[in-house]
Amino acid sequence: MQYTKRIFIDNLTKIIFKSTGLLVLALLGGIFFMLIYNAISFFLEISPLDFITGSEWNPTAAEPAYGLLPLIVSTSIVSFGAMLIAIPLGIGTAAFISEYANPKLKAFLKPAIEMLAAVPSVVIGFLGIVLVGPHIAQINNLPNGLNALNGAILLAIMALPTIITISEDAIHSVPQTYREASYALGASKWQTLRKVVIPAAAPGIIASVMLGLGRAIGETMTVLMATGNAAIFPKGFFDSVKTITATIAIEMGEVPYQTTHYYALFAIAVVLFFMTLIANLIGEYFINRFRKYHAV
Repeated sequence: MQYTKRIFIDNLTKIIFKSTGLLVLALLGGIFFMLIYNAISFFLEISPLDFITGSEWNPTAAEPAYGLLPLIVSTSIVSFGAMLIAIPLGIGTAAFISEYANPKLKAFLKPAIEMLAAVPSVVIGFLGIVLVGPHIAQINNLPNGLNALNGAILLAIMALPTIITISEDAIHSVPQTYREASYALGASKWQTLRKVVIPAAAPGIIASVMLGLGRAIGETMTVLMATGNAAIFPKGFFDSVKTITATIAIEMGEVPYQTTHYYALFAIAVVLFFMTLIANLIGEYFINRFRKYHAV
């Protein structure tokens, strides 16, 4: 009797878990096909090539312009600028926690960094408006600090927990025998870290960077508040920019239903979907490489 009951519970649990997994896939598939369906309605009116290569985004003009290139460039500048800040800080912090911090300091730093990920993006954006932006404007003699550099700094802060946590795990997982062999050859701790440990942990570190990049590309509220939202072709970090996510958030609430402008927002959402998907797939690839490497 007990055996039969246990078999029944195991089978029921398996069905529940399988059903929830399939439900998540169905929801994601539904979202994807909704985006594609509405984007097709847009591309029936506007050429995909003109959409991707167009240099002006102004759907409300007398002659509407649906050029995505300024939004792609703006998103890329802010996201890769964030990575330029977050990568050295993140990897350096991860290396310090793993190799140099004493147990008490490590036990404090890891939860504190992970808690940073729980700070709402609207709070980060508010700090960008009242703290980071004014300093950027003052230092560079600008009329305001709502520009790509402000957004990049804030996105770097938001990407740091992902980069630090995964990089620290990767560095910590490098076998101790690698370090001992390096010390036996006369290498210092810094030389061992730089030439042995970090190269061995490279797949995990690259994965953390790609996942952090995916977080930066998909962020909405912070860039909406801190970058100025000027839909022009940016020339540098001190120009106001309008990212893809900010464009969708600003315009979707006011656009007339089932118009070309309405469908255009779904089209740029599809582009954003594939940008974040590619970044996350690359991150997953390197995470799997990292796992297989340490399983050998």
